Amino acid sequence: MSQHVHAVDEHGISVRVRSEYLPEPSNPGEKRFVFAYHIRISNEGRRTARLLTRHWIITDAEARVQEVRGDGVIGEQPTLAPGEFFEYTSGTVLETPVGSMHGSYGMIDEIGERFESPIPAFTLAMPRVLN
Repeated sequence: MSQHVHAVDEHGISVRVRSEYLPEPSNPGEKRFVFAYHIRISNEGRRTARLLTRHWIITDAEARVQEVRGDGVIGEQPTLAPGEFFEYTSGTVLETPVGSMHGSYGMIDEIGERFESPIPAFTLAMPRVLN
């Protein structure tokens, strides 16, 4: 089961997310559920912007919350001119077969204005767990 979500902020930064369960590295017997998420960040605005930081809030089915903060994504701090996009894939591991993620990217535009671009909430779910 995969889910697609999309959000655009007031600066024109578009964030699209597709999540999926990865059965091969997962081990339900050991409470290890592995998920991938595929992100496409597009600049639909009028100013060039650079992604500086990420902030994730990851919640499992037992309401355990992990917060992840860091610089960039996958070791990069991409700069996006109007019309450009950046795609990457990352992942997370939960102790439950269902969870959710959301967060934000810390951005700075070409005139030095900093802003947060929201990452819409999306579900992480092992197939056939949610009906």
